[in-house]
Amino acid sequence: MKRIVMVLVLLLSAAAVPAQAATEKETDTYKYLDLFGVVFERVRSGYVEKVTDKKLIESAINGMLQALDPHSSYLSTDSFKEMQVNTTGKFGGLGIQVTTERGIVKVISPIDDTPAAKAGIQANDLITHINGKPIIGISLRDAVKQMRGPVGSRITVRIRREGVDPFDVTITRAIITVKSVRYRAIGNVGYIRITAFTQQTTVGLRGALAEFKQTLGKNWRAIVLDLRNNPGGLLSQAIDVSDTFLERGEIVSTRGREAKISSRYNAKKGDMAGGLPIVVLINGGSASASEIVAGALQDHRRAIVMGTKSFGKGSVQTVIPLGSQGAMRLTTARYYTPSGRSIQAKGIVPDIIVEPAKLTKIAARSGRREADLPNALDVRNDNQATEKKDTDTKETADKPTVTKDQQDDYQLARAVDLLRGITLYKTLKIDK
Repeated sequence: MKRIVMVLVLLLSAAAVPAQAATEKETDTYKYLDLFGVVFERVRSGYVEKVTDKKLIESAINGMLQALDPHSSYLSTDSFKEMQVNTTGKFGGLGIQVTTERGIVKVISPIDDTPAAKAGIQANDLITHINGKPIIGISLRDAVKQMRGPVGSRITVRIRREGVDPFDVTITRAIITVKSVRYRAIGNVGYIRITAFTQQTTVGLRGALAEFKQTLGKNWRAIVLDLRNNPGGLLSQAIDVSDTFLERGEIVSTRGREAKISSRYNAKKGDMAGGLPIVVLINGGSASASEIVAGALQDHRRAIVMGTKSFGKGSVQTVIPLGSQGAMRLTTARYYTPSGRSIQAKGIVPDIIVEPAKLTKIAARSGRREADLPNALDVRNDNQATEKKDTDTKETADKPTVTKDQQDDYQLARAVDLLRGITLYKTLKIDK
C-alpha cells in the first residue's frame, strides 16, 4: 500500500494542488485519486497474470491523455527517441502516417515511395486487423508498435475502404528514408512535391527554386506546390516554407487556453519565387503543417488552392520531456490561418475543387471542314504561308508537355493547365 501512497503523492504533485484548505473541487480530486489507488491495487494483486507497476502506471497515463483527443499521448523512452528520429526524416516501418477514429486506426496518408504506398494504401483507409488479429479499440501506440518490426519481415493488414469490401494487403517492412522534397520541370512550370515537413524541408525547397532559376531561367513561368497526402510535421518548417513565398504578413497564429500560450508568426521580406503564379494541390491526406502552408498562401492570395478538402488537423501538440521517463505529447493550442479561420475539423477548402480522375483521350469525330465544302473560297498562298508560320510559332511556344504521370494524375494536369492559361493571359496583355 506504501507504493499506492507514493503514486498518489506524485499525481497530486503533478496536478499542482495548492497547499491550502481543501475546497469542494479539491475534495473531488482527492476522491478520484483515491479511486485510482483502489483500482490500481486491485488490478496489481488480483489480475489473472502478473503485471508490472511500470506497465500499469504508463497505461493509466496514456489512457488519460488519449481520452482527451486523438493526438495527445504518453511517449515511453523508446517512443520519444523514435519520434526524434522521425523528424529527421529517417525511420523504420511501413511508410504510413496514422491516427485513430472511433477506436479504429485511420491512415492519414502513405509516404511516397514506401512499401505502404507501393502496396496501394490510401488516405482515409481504415486498418481493422493486423496479421489476422483485430486491433479495434487498442491504443494508437500499440497499433503502431504491431505494425513495426524487423526490416524484410512481412505483415498483413486488413483494409476497410469506402465503396469496396474489406480486403487484406501484405506489406514487407523496410527502412523508410524520407526525402521530403522532390521536384522537376513540366515544360515551363516548376513542379515541387513536399511529402512531409522534416528538418530538411525548407533547405530542399529553396534548392528546388534555385535549380529552376538556373535551368529554366526566364522561361520559368509558374509553380505547382504539391502537398497532397502530406501528413504534416514540424511547425517551424511549415512557417519557413510559407515565408519562402510571402513578402509580409501573418503566416499562422496559435491560441491556447491561456494568452501566454498564444503566438503569432509573421513572414519576413523576400519572395524567393519572385511573384510567379502558384497552384497548391491538397487533398484529404493533407494535414497539420501542410494545411498551415495552404491556408497562409490562400489567405494572402499568393496561390490558388486546388484539389479536395484537407484533413482538418488544426491542433498544436507540445512535446514535454519527463526526464528519464520519456515524454508526453499534449495538445496545447489550435492553429488559425491569417484570416482567423480555425483549421480544426474543418480543413482547408480549395479555391477550385478538382476530384481525382484519370485523363482519357477521346478520338475526334471525322467530319467536313470549310475547305471540304463545294465552291469554298480559296485562300491566297501568301495568307496560307503567314497562317502556317504563325501556327508553327504558337505550337512551338505553347505546346503542352504531357507526361505519363500527368495522364494518370488529373489534378496535376489541371493545375498545369491553369498556370499555362494564366501565363498566356499575362503574355497577351503585355503584347497589347
